[in-house]
Amino acid sequence: MTPHLTYNDIGRQIWLSLFGRWIFTLLVPWFVPTISYLLIGQPYLENWYNFLGGTLMIFMMTILAFVPHDWAARYIARKHPSLDSSLKRSALTAAAFWLLTFVFVTTYMLFIMRFRPFEAELDGRMMIQVYLFEFMAVLLLTGLYEINYSLDKWKTLQVNKEAIKRAGMQGQLQSLKSQVNPHFLFNSLNTLSALIAEEPRRAEQFVDEMAKVYRYLLQTNQNELTTLATEIRFIRSYYHLLRTRYDTGFDLLIDVSEADLDKKIPPLTLQLLLENAVKHNSILETNPLRVTIRSLGDDMLEISNNRLTKSTPVKSTRLGLPNIMAKYGLLSERMPAIDQGENHFRVTLPLITPKTVNA
Repeated sequence: MTPHLTYNDIGRQIWLSLFGRWIFTLLVPWFVPTISYLLIGQPYLENWYNFLGGTLMIFMMTILAFVPHDWAARYIARKHPSLDSSLKRSALTAAAFWLLTFVFVTTYMLFIMRFRPFEAELDGRMMIQVYLFEFMAVLLLTGLYEINYSLDKWKTLQVNKEAIKRAGMQGQLQSLKSQVNPHFLFNSLNTLSALIAEEPRRAEQFVDEMAKVYRYLLQTNQNELTTLATEIRFIRSYYHLLRTRYDTGFDLLIDVSEADLDKKIPPLTLQLLLENAVKHNSILETNPLRVTIRSLGDDMLEISNNRLTKSTPVKSTRLGLPNIMAKYGLLSERMPAIDQGENHFRVTLPLITPKTVNA
């Protein structure tokens, strides 16, 4: 159950909402005296009592009105967060501000006309001036909010790009550690040596595919995203090495729709999942390890394998899946889902499109 907010909690939220924002600080020095003069009239400038008292009264009214304006702007920004939605976000923010401003200003003017604090001279003619001034102030406030939001969003994007680069380098390092090591290279060279003696044509093909694998590992992972088609081409080369080594003990089925090939995923995502399957399962010709990559529709891709218990389990480094999750957290609004059963291991990957990318 969510705990109830105390008055102190609400006060702190209002304080942070207001004074934590440079917009409010920027507006107060000129907005409060100007609107005070428009609402009170000439008596506002006739003596210090009217000036200070009127300024304090309008300042408190401004605080009360600013809080819902700020909440409305942040709500609209959450609903339309993309930088591409700037025009729509600005229009909705301006409309919300005008509605709130009309309600608050009308209420304040009726109060002032009824009680005449500080000898206020507000009348119908001055009300029109107040409405016109507030109309222009709303345009300025909307512009300031949009500039502030866009700058913050741009800074966030830059930080995310740097984080993606770091995650990419970590993924590259992890992949190189698990692939470009003496054990892997020894096995590959052993396979190649046997092929050279027995099947020279297959040996030549093996070298070509091995070169493609290492080229992709070293180059493509520096990018934030790659198309599914590019990743699938790499996986076919990677599978060729595994199939040559394990023969019929390992099988890969790729059933990806044409419509999904231009969609994107973080580089090496499929390779990490394929590597995990090989690492954590036994591979026997009498009981093959089978991995399936298939489209599910709705911009989703499933990678699954049967679970075959190894006689000597391999200790997990716990780097592959967290690396994938970290990249998706930065790049997409949707996250991968993992389903582990007694006889299967299944990962569902969102394919990244313009509508699902974190903008």
